[in-house]
Amino acid sequence: MRNKGTNIKITVKNHTVSYNDEGPNGAPVIILIHGFPFNKSMWNDQTEVLTEKCRVIAYDVRGFGNSEAGTDDFSIELFVTDLLNLMDALKIEKAMLCGLSMGGYIALNAIKNYPKRFCALILCDTNCVADTPEAIEKRMIAIENIDKYGVELYANESVKNLFAPISFVTNQEKIAVVKAMILKTTVPSLKATLLALTTRKETCNNLPDIKVPVLIMVGEDDKITPPVAARQMHKNIKGSILNVIENAGHLSNIENSYEFNIYLEKFISSVRLK
Repeated sequence: MRNKGTNIKITVKNHTVSYNDEGPNGAPVIILIHGFPFNKSMWNDQTEVLTEKCRVIAYDVRGFGNSEAGTDDFSIELFVTDLLNLMDALKIEKAMLCGLSMGGYIALNAIKNYPKRFCALILCDTNCVADTPEAIEKRMIAIENIDKYGVELYANESVKNLFAPISFVTNQEKIAVVKAMILKTTVPSLKATLLALTTRKETCNNLPDIKVPVLIMVGEDDKITPPVAARQMHKNIKGSILNVIENAGHLSNIENSYEFNIYLEKFISSVRLK
């Protein structure tokens, strides 16, 4: 029996996950995976439009939102295992998968290792490369600074890089919402995930093997995973679609949800689900 609603909790393999399950029974399933260090509420604008035609699952990655952190060491592989365990618990055999930033890393790893479980892939403001030594150093410094100065400074510094310049003029309310998500995340989860991101493996070599329909979206002013990274993935995934979102940085689904949703709905309508 399906349990519809928001902020539902389910315990799978001794791990408690918080998720939303909305939309019609029997509709195609899309699973939304949030970025770091946010939670499932970052997909609210997308859920609102998708639930007309899709069953929409948005969940909190372990340690974020209302999902428990558990006792295992964080890794992208662990997050993928959690995703598959949730799908099994909800009796979802196959789904469209949409991930932003860290959610994209999870999605790329998932389709690499479990290709038969997914019928379409949406990659938003993400990339396939592993962290460079410079990126690793920045994350380690961030861990040190969180210990020294707390989450407030980390949140303030993060939003400077997350948003397009125009957003600081037009999207102050959305910036405040994102900052609140960061502040809600616990220090242990922030540090454990930063460490996990430094050890993730590249998935670029697997891009040519992706056989499902793929949509790639990126904010034109994304400084973290810039359009050049999206174009490189687009080049290596045969038949993929690339849309660059105007007036948006790393959080294109929040900054310009109108344009983002148009491309998202168009893509989903074009996918022949098998």
